[in-house]
Amino acid sequence: MTDSHSTRFVAVVKLTQKDTSMRSSVVRTLSRAAVLVMLAISTLGTAALAGELAGVTLADTLKAGVKTLRLNGLGLRKKAVFKVYVGGLYLESPSKDAGAILASDQAKAIRLHFLRDLTKAQLVEAFQEGFEANAKEKAAQKAAFDKMLALVPDVKEGSTLTFAYLPGKGTTLSAGSKELGILEGKGFADAVFSIWLGPKPPSEDLKKGMLG
Repeated sequence: MTDSHSTRFVAVVKLTQKDTSMRSSVVRTLSRAAVLVMLAISTLGTAALAGELAGVTLADTLKAGVKTLRLNGLGLRKKAVFKVYVGGLYLESPSKDAGAILASDQAKAIRLHFLRDLTKAQLVEAFQEGFEANAKEKAAQKAAFDKMLALVPDVKEGSTLTFAYLPGKGTTLSAGSKELGILEGKGFADAVFSIWLGPKPPSEDLKKGMLG
């Protein structure tokens, strides 16, 4: 091999090595970009599962006895221009059918996260209106409903009330993590959950949000 041929050969080898190095660098860059995209998608998915509305984040799961319920949807309760609470509906399996949710004898829960302070009297009035407008068996459930209303406390901004129904046990009313009382019977649960899922909910937007 002549000196000129040798020089050209070395030059070709160096160019080939440089080209291979550039390709490797591009592959590494694209791989890192793909990882970042997957992490971003994962983060967005986690945020969506948690359920965020009006600055409130509701957990994607809720325990009712031994059952783990999943967030079906959440909606905002407004009165005039005021934001009152974010309501989340938790079910064993997703559903957009309010009638089917009420009819099924499965565990379910509604959690209210309050966006303002409310007195017991204000809450009792609102729940009473919902009961009168939606409950199918008012006379049969009136006494039990009055017992539940007696348990309702004043609430502060940021606090929660949870109504959780478990077949065979009944409906548990909780303020934060504290259980206030349990009312037996599916008929009673139907009356309570119909406040938000019945034909005349506090607002249609709230009901639609809970139904996902």
